[in-house]
Amino acid sequence: MSEILQLALSTLAGALLGVVFFGGLWWTVSKGMSARQPALWFLGSLLLRVGITLTGFYFVSGGDWQRLLACLLGFIIARLIATRLSSMPKEAVHAP
Repeated sequence: MSEILQLALSTLAGALLGVVFFGGLWWTVSKGMSARQPALWFLGSLLLRVGITLTGFYFVSGGDWQRLLACLLGFIIARLIATRLSSMPKEAVHAP
C-alpha cells in the first residue's frame, strides 16, 4: 500500500475515533445529567472513551510516528467539527 494511502486511512481512522470519543461525550452529558449517580456515568464514560481511543491510536499507528500523527490530525479535525456543531443554535442543527 502506498504511503499516502496509509496516511489518508490513518487520518480517516483518527476522525472515526474522534467521532466515537466526542459522540460518547455528548451522549454521556445528555444522559448523565439526569442519572441518579452522575459521577459513575462520567467516570465510566471517561475510562471507556479513553481506552477505546488509545487502543485505536496504538493499532492505527502500528509503531510508525507518521501514521500516529495522521491519526491525531483526524482526531483533531473531528474535535473541531464537534465543537462547531455543539456551538450552533439548535434551530440550525435540526433544520431540514
